[in-house]
Amino acid sequence: MAKKKQYRLIITILLILLAIGIIGVYIVYNFIYKTNVDLKGKNHSYLYIRTGAGYDEVLDSLYSHNIIINHLSFEQVAKKKHYPSMVHAGRYIITAGMSNNQLVNELRSGNQDPVKFTFNNVRKKEELAGKLAGKLEPDSINILKAFNNETLLEKYGFNRENIMAMFIPNTYEMNWNTSPAEFMARMAKEYKAFWSDDRKSKAKATGLSQTQVMILASIVEKETQYESDRPIIAGVYLNRLKKDMPLEADPTLVWAANDFTIKRVLNAQKQIESPYNTYKHKGLPPGPIDIPSVVSIDAVLNYDKNDYLYFCAKPDLSGASNFAKNMTDHLANARKYQQALNKLKIYK
Repeated sequence: MAKKKQYRLIITILLILLAIGIIGVYIVYNFIYKTNVDLKGKNHSYLYIRTGAGYDEVLDSLYSHNIIINHLSFEQVAKKKHYPSMVHAGRYIITAGMSNNQLVNELRSGNQDPVKFTFNNVRKKEELAGKLAGKLEPDSINILKAFNNETLLEKYGFNRENIMAMFIPNTYEMNWNTSPAEFMARMAKEYKAFWSDDRKSKAKATGLSQTQVMILASIVEKETQYESDRPIIAGVYLNRLKKDMPLEADPTLVWAANDFTIKRVLNAQKQIESPYNTYKHKGLPPGPIDIPSVVSIDAVLNYDKNDYLYFCAKPDLSGASNFAKNMTDHLANARKYQQALNKLKIYK
C-alpha cells in the first residue's frame, strides 16, 4: 500500500512538472513567435534608425509609435539574440503581425528596405540637394557640401560648376542612410555605365567632351518639348560652335537671371554679366543649366547634320521651331513669334 502511494506521488509530481514544463514552453514560444506587432490596421510601416543610434533609441522609437504589444517579451528576445550590440542604422520595413523573433532578426540583420527616388528636370545643385534630403538621411546642407567639395569632385573629373553633368536622370534605389560621399560614388558608377563605347564614340564625333555634351544637352532640353526638334537644335548649336559664333541661347539667360518664371527673354536680360550669358560669351557655359534627360543627351550625340544657324519658336506656340540658314529668314520668323506673344500679352 505504501508503495502504491509512493508511486502515485511520483506520478503526480511528474505530471505537475510536465504541466509546468508545457506552460513554460508555451510562454517561451509566445514570447518568441507570437504576434507582437500591431500597426493599427496598416499592412506595414517603416522604422528609421539614424546613424549612431543605440539600442535604447531604437526602443524609444518603437514604443513611441505604439506598435509593440508586449514590451517585456520584445526586450527579452532582443537581449537573448544579442541585438543591443548589433544595432544597424537604416530604414526597415515592419509588417503587421510580426513576432518578436521576426522583428529582431530583421533589425539585427541590417537588411534594409531601400528607398526609391527619381530626379529629372533639376536646374541647380541646391534643388537636387533638397530633393535628396527628402529621401535620404543626410540633410541638404551636407549633401550640398559634397557637391561643392573640390577634392571629392576632382576624384571624378568634375568641378563645382559642372558637377551636375555627372548625374544621369533615372529612378534609383539606395539605402536610406547612404552618406553624401556614398551617393557621389554611386552616381559616378552610374555615369560610367551610361557612357558606353558607342556614346563615347559619338561624343568624339561631335568634337565635344562628355561633360560638354551634357552641357549642350541641358540647353537643348530647355529649348523645346518637341523631341523631334532636339537633334535639329543640337545641330544648329554645333554649327554655331564650329563657326565660333555665340550660342545666344535664351535658356542660359533665364538660368543666369535665376528667374525661372521668365517666358519672354528681353534685351535687358541679354546684358546680364554672367559666364552663363551665351549672348555675351562665346562657347558653352561652364556647367549644365539643368540635368538633361537621356533623350536630350542622345539628341546631341545623334544630332541632325544640317546647315541651319538659327531657330525660333513657331508662332502657333505649339513648342515646335522654325529653322533658318540666314539672318533675314530668322528675323522674319522671330517677328511672327513676337507678334504671337504680343497678342497674348506675354511681355516678360
